[in-house]
Amino acid sequence: MNTRPSSDPTVVYYDQHAAEFSRGTANLDMSHLYEEFLPHVPEGGRILDAGCGTGRDASFFKKRGYNVTAFDASRELAAIASRILGHVVEVMEFAALESFSEFDGIWACASLLHLPTSEIDRTLLTLTRALKSGAILFVSFKYGSVEGYRDGRFFNDYDEPKFRALLRAHPELSLLKLWKTNDCRPERRDELWLNAIVRKGSDVVTR
Repeated sequence: MNTRPSSDPTVVYYDQHAAEFSRGTANLDMSHLYEEFLPHVPEGGRILDAGCGTGRDASFFKKRGYNVTAFDASRELAAIASRILGHVVEVMEFAALESFSEFDGIWACASLLHLPTSEIDRTLLTLTRALKSGAILFVSFKYGSVEGYRDGRFFNDYDEPKFRALLRAHPELSLLKLWKTNDCRPERRDELWLNAIVRKGSDVVTR
């Protein structure tokens, strides 16, 4: 496990606000997203929660019998996730992932949104490499097209045209579904998210 403190301002933010972030997100109802993702993952399959935060989603998958691996760049969030999951959650960044054809599904919920455009292509290649052929990747971003710092963190927002342009650079990924949802937090219901499910190495009709 990498315990070296990060100098990335976004990671520093989460290290400093981990307890507050956990209180605000731990009990959110994410079932509408799980219902889109899990039907594509074989029963008992291997799921990677990439940028797992407090481990909320990884815990849900584990309780339903999936073989779950998780990591996060924030040391403090990974510690919370380790306690929730009952096993060590590695502290690392996307670039450090070295898996090859290992996972039936990768869950990157509200995690890739912290990557600048200069890093997103390389990260998608890394995640794609970690997927088995025919396996799926879920991603979600704040809805929009703005890139930059706000509220102490870096955000890279995506709308449909921006995401489709990103995907065109990755012909190894096929789009299964692209859709918008409202934020799950009651006080932020007016905020929109862009969600996508893509499959590795499979030609499909896009929606």
